[in-house]
Amino acid sequence: MAYRVEVTARAARDLRRIYRDINADYAREAADWFNGLEALVLSLEEYPSRGAPTTEDGNLRHLLYGNRPAVYRVIYAIDEVGAVVRVLHIRHGARQNFDPVSPQ
Repeated sequence: MAYRVEVTARAARDLRRIYRDINADYAREAADWFNGLEALVLSLEEYPSRGAPTTEDGNLRHLLYGNRPAVYRVIYAIDEVGAVVRVLHIRHGARQNFDPVSPQ
């Protein structure tokens, strides 16, 4: 079953910030890394439940992308009834836990 992947405004801002921070416009390796992150997000249309539950909220899941020290967490919710995956936030793995209700 294919799910529709929706990227929230917050997650879209996260992606733009990450793109800018890694200088993906100017470095081919950075652009390739970023394209892999985007591919991971879009891959949630198939088997979204493969991600582990988050420590912040057992109803949310996350996938990790990258290698230390540049590991990022893609945090998302699955709506099984509507067959939708909502990507809520993409953040550096070393950051403190996030507040899923805060708009940040």
